[in-house]
Amino acid sequence: MKEIKKISSGAPWEDIVGYSRAIKVGNTIEIAGTTAEGKDEYEQTVAIIKIAEKALKELGADLSNVIRTRMYCTNISNWEKIGKAHGEFFREIKPTATMVEVSKLISPNILVEIEFSAIL
Repeated sequence: MKEIKKISSGAPWEDIVGYSRAIKVGNTIEIAGTTAEGKDEYEQTVAIIKIAEKALKELGADLSNVIRTRMYCTNISNWEKIGKAHGEFFREIKPTATMVEVSKLISPNILVEIEFSAIL
């Protein structure tokens, strides 16, 4: 049986909702939908990727191990801000990526949420 390692961000809603920030099973890492505060989509995306990078490091990986990102935003017309931030971290790595508009996220101040998949 493969070892399962779970990482918590310490946020109170992890216990309320029942989820982990990230889970590593064998050589696969999944990072839950991650959000961050910031004045716009660019700042939020940068902060989100840094949160994911921290979780990856705790699990023995880094951004170069990311094979997929799923980006959810509340205003797809601002895709360039999200794309610019994503490109600053992933320009050379080039994981598969999806970006879609959703009607809203958990808070009106949250404009972007990203999920990450990685393989060691």
